Amino acid sequence: MRAALLPMQIKSRFEAAGPLANWILCWVLLPNISFWLLWIIGGPPRVFQVLVTGTVGLGVHRAPFAVKFAAFVAALVVSVLTYISGIFNLDPTSLVAAIQFASELHPTASPEYLVAMLALLATLVGAWRALRRPTVLDDPRSLLIAFALVMLAAGAEYGLAPSNPGSYTRFAEPGAAFTSAVGESGFESAAGDRRHLLLIMSEAMGAPADPVLRRKLIDIWARPEVRRLYDVTSGDTLYYGSTTSGEMRELCGRWGDYPEVLDKADNGCLPARLARRGYHTQAWHSFEGSFFQRSRWYPHIGFAEMRFGERLRADGAEGCPGVFPGACDRDVPAQLSETLRQARTPQFLYWLTVNSHLPVARNAQLGTADCERFDPAIEADNPMACRIFELFDRNGRALAKEITRPDFPIADILITGDHIPPFFNRHQREQFLPDRVPWIRLHRKAPVGPTGEAPLPAPAS
Repeated sequence: MRAALLPMQIKSRFEAAGPLANWILCWVLLPNISFWLLWIIGGPPRVFQVLVTGTVGLGVHRAPFAVKFAAFVAALVVSVLTYISGIFNLDPTSLVAAIQFASELHPTASPEYLVAMLALLATLVGAWRALRRPTVLDDPRSLLIAFALVMLAAGAEYGLAPSNPGSYTRFAEPGAAFTSAVGESGFESAAGDRRHLLLIMSEAMGAPADPVLRRKLIDIWARPEVRRLYDVTSGDTLYYGSTTSGEMRELCGRWGDYPEVLDKADNGCLPARLARRGYHTQAWHSFEGSFFQRSRWYPHIGFAEMRFGERLRADGAEGCPGVFPGACDRDVPAQLSETLRQARTPQFLYWLTVNSHLPVARNAQLGTADCERFDPAIEADNPMACRIFELFDRNGRALAKEITRPDFPIADILITGDHIPPFFNRHQREQFLPDRVPWIRLHRKAPVGPTGEAPLPAPAS
């Protein structure tokens, strides 16, 4: 709250100052002060944003108020969008394209988003009032001072911003070596036995830097009852970009993003390859199919059937709150299990979760109201990470219950993350490897004796 009101307090200090001081207020302090206050805990570097805002301010210092305010708003929008793209590893063009889906976002579910919106509103109100005062830089000395201060602010940003750029704005350079969980785990090879294949992409499941926490994450998905029936292997793989980039990595075997397949088919993607081998391919997502146009491009990479949040809720899943409210992930494994148990041909099911999308609030309906009961140590050090792990644990329990049923058919299961949890706090972010996500493969052991397991699906006729 204090950070949100600070721009107004600074503005009042400049009320009686001259045009140069007012220009500094409008184009150096107001658009940057809220971000600078966040240096204490984290955030991506903003050298570009500082330079752009200052340059715009120099260009319009003689303009009428309406032009100056419009330019300020435009510069602030660019600054905010590029800042968000850095935190969430979203390509700026993808972020702009995602604005059309803003109506599906529920920012009021997050106190962090509410504070950010309040700070943004305070900045705009301060600019509205301050830009009505003179900002004309009449003499060369004033122009030089203004330019020097912009460069000084950009230099301070460069020097004081966190020195961990690898965890922000991760985009693959042309020719970057490719790896994926599907490739490294040998997951597709299980299709040779015509067993069912289940690929789970768990939202914001990064690779913990702490080996103890890493083991806890693996054990969430590979519980003792699971290990009795499945051989467990695990590893980690590089990631670039956001969730849709992670989907392209695992489903299409390359660095890229979904716009590449919006208007054309890619028969080289994993679902298309498995479809040619007789698999029925399904994509499941606990959120809505319109988000990032998944209902449009999933068929282009080989999915014959799609089930999104509305369908999952209609089939019995509860609704879970959050910034992206959707079906409760913990209810989806039962539906996946039912689909596989009823299948008469081999199935490839892909499921993308949603409830662990940051920020995750404390919420009884979501199951995150008291994370201390789940793990007091994680809760004390990193409450948000604790809530994420609690959601992973709920999903892991639900999955284990289904895949250890006597009538669950023989299947191979691969669980992987899409990207690092996009924490804002530097300490929280550094608890995860900046460039890698984990994977866990559950390979169904061959039945020995009359165990009661369902047989492998018969070849398609």
